[in-house]
Amino acid sequence: MKQLSNKMLSMKPSSVRKLTKYADEAEIKGKKIYKLNIGQPDLRVPKEYYDRIREYNEPTIEYMPSNGIPELILAVQKYYNESGIDIEKDNIAITTGGTEAVLFTLLALTNPEDEYIIFEPYYSNYNTFFTITGATPVPVTTYAENGFHFSKKDLESKITPKTKAIWVTNPGNPTGSVLTDEEIEAICDMALKYDLFIVADEVYREMVFDGRKIKSFGYIDNIQDRLVIIDSVSKRFNACGARIGVVISKNKEFFSVISKLCQGRLAVSTIEQQGAVGLYSTGFRVINEIRSEFEKRRNIIYNNLIKIPGVICEKPEGAFYVVCKLPVEDTTEFLIWMLQNFDIDGETVMAAPADGFYATEGLGKDEIRIAYILEEDKLERAMYILAKGIEAYNNK
Repeated sequence: MKQLSNKMLSMKPSSVRKLTKYADEAEIKGKKIYKLNIGQPDLRVPKEYYDRIREYNEPTIEYMPSNGIPELILAVQKYYNESGIDIEKDNIAITTGGTEAVLFTLLALTNPEDEYIIFEPYYSNYNTFFTITGATPVPVTTYAENGFHFSKKDLESKITPKTKAIWVTNPGNPTGSVLTDEEIEAICDMALKYDLFIVADEVYREMVFDGRKIKSFGYIDNIQDRLVIIDSVSKRFNACGARIGVVISKNKEFFSVISKLCQGRLAVSTIEQQGAVGLYSTGFRVINEIRSEFEKRRNIIYNNLIKIPGVICEKPEGAFYVVCKLPVEDTTEFLIWMLQNFDIDGETVMAAPADGFYATEGLGKDEIRIAYILEEDKLERAMYILAKGIEAYNNK
């Protein structure tokens, strides 16, 4: 039999789901698991989403325009304009989730041997699309000890003639870091100096805490010809399963390629686009409610983590994640042990080993990513169990 694709066989599995089989086994045995490994919040979807879907009663569910239905494109434009970001309808393409936006962006930009500067640790599912498109990630390593921030010198040292773009997620997944003004300026300076694209994944844009100013590369005038923004309704409106994403760019040549890719996959779900119109109709009410809730949850997680002896982490500045160092050598082994061998009154905790969020081999083995996506009392309980688990693991 002919061999399967070498490229696809080399693809790594999702780092946030690598412990799923151990969790399944634990649940079969009757354990309750506080699952903090995946960014799927427990908040309610805005009712406007379902209202809009119920109102849709066409006799035929037709293919919609490849770049998205006009009502949704107008809703996205209105949201951006009210956010202070000037875009036109022909700068917007609707995608099947933010992941298709990532894939289409890489397909549109990438030639053989092209390199993408990316700040590690980074969202591990990017690796799937790097592999599919042949793009090469070149990591700029950031560290828990300084809240996962970088210097301009570190960034410039990674740029080569093969560099195609600087790829940034702001606020960060998995770190919860928010770019400073100096970091944004450094990225823009390097893109202009070396004639690079900037790909800005801003799906967590408004999820910033402690009164921080909301930042976007869309606010910066002199990089608009080289900027691609990736966005989604998943986090902003707590609608992960709706699978509605967006690619935005004022670069006409780039956008013409995106449009051809959209035509190739025909159209995004008609029904889900209708629901997304309902989501955008909520304006900033839902966004502000979600941000306030996650800030409270962030405080619970952080205040408990810093009490655990040997844990190293800075206070997350945004999104709803934190990466922290634990006083264990291998967090994968530790988390498996938590699922198989440890519980308090039949309850245990699941998180994501952080090594899967690094491109550099060997980094992150003593770190975990926690997604604070549960109610406050559940987070308090999960952090208590985690602390006791670390103590028991190191004394066994």
